[in-house]
Amino acid sequence: MPAISTKGRLMPPSPIRKLVPFAEAAKKRGVQVIHLNIGQPDINSPKVALDAIRNLDRTVIEYSHSAGYESYRKGLAKYYASVGIDITPEQILVTNGGSEALLFGMMACFEPGDEVIIPEPFYANYNSFALAAGVVVVPLRTRIEDGFALPSVNEFEALITPRTKGILICNPGNPTGRIYERDELERLRDIVKKHDLFLFSDEVYREFCYDGTEHISTMTLDGIDEQVVLIDSVSKRYSMCGARVGALLTRNKELYDAVLKFAQARLSPPTFGQIASEAALQTPASYFTNVITEYKERRDILVNGLNSIPGVICPEPKGAFYCVAELPIDDSDRFCQWLLESFELDGFTLMMAPATGFYAKPETGKHQVRLAYVLEKELLTKAVECLRAALTSYPGTTTASSASEVGRH
Repeated sequence: MPAISTKGRLMPPSPIRKLVPFAEAAKKRGVQVIHLNIGQPDINSPKVALDAIRNLDRTVIEYSHSAGYESYRKGLAKYYASVGIDITPEQILVTNGGSEALLFGMMACFEPGDEVIIPEPFYANYNSFALAAGVVVVPLRTRIEDGFALPSVNEFEALITPRTKGILICNPGNPTGRIYERDELERLRDIVKKHDLFLFSDEVYREFCYDGTEHISTMTLDGIDEQVVLIDSVSKRYSMCGARVGALLTRNKELYDAVLKFAQARLSPPTFGQIASEAALQTPASYFTNVITEYKERRDILVNGLNSIPGVICPEPKGAFYCVAELPIDDSDRFCQWLLESFELDGFTLMMAPATGFYAKPETGKHQVRLAYVLEKELLTKAVECLRAALTSYPGTTTASSASEVGRH
């Protein structure tokens, strides 16, 4: 029998989805599972986008240009101008979700064996994209007690080798909800400029900022126009995850041309998704006002509830709709599976994502979980009740003091 490739064997399973069989089994037993494991918003997609699909009168579903429909790219350029990003339609390439933008960008910028520094915890699929592209992930630890702030310049530079070719950030952050401040981004700017690196910036959660916090795009930083690769997506902005439409933005013409060749090889991004996404650009501002208000209320319920539980530590996220919590437990993978197999409260249990999958070395996240507050407020309140009760009965619960000590080392 032929052997499976090394990449095929090493490709990591999704930490967000690997517990699905246990959740399905719990549901078959009649237990209601509260899904905090995945960032699938329950917010309605904009009506204008849905209407564009409902009212479609085309007789042929044809390929678009490999870079995406010109009308959509022109619309995107206007949208980016409205958030302070100066970009032309010829510097925007439409992709199959932000995932393809990341993969194409990595393949165009890096040789196999090149290194990319990523502050961790980071979006789990960065590991998968890097492996597919032959890129080596070099993690740079951020700490829960510091609110996952970016480390110092010295800590970045200590990891830079002749193989280092880029830095990748997510801002606002998945899984932490961290929004980087201007001085943090300017430090990054200085590093990539000094060492001639690419700066990949995943900004798919741009709209979701709370408490007056300002989102600053890396594309507005001076002096690194040729080095910034911006990754974007409609998935979370418009609650259109299934549209599978993203974008790669770059002012580097050579890089754009290289990415376009990868895009030509896969022919075109989704026709229906682009039609809906172009229409979504007409979404009224009130949509985002209402959505942000709703997410802030959900955040407050979940995060305040988590921090009211003895031994639980959860920094308040300022953006996106995720948080990372440190729990007084022995092993987050074991605990999350136990919740689905052995625990229920009034017919409810929780599904969370073990944070082991958001670190380069899984043991680093052994006492942490990622939670997504994309559910209605009543369910989030119930989720906090479930977690509080679960920690009192889980056989691997530790004392608050010992859990905190583990988290510091």
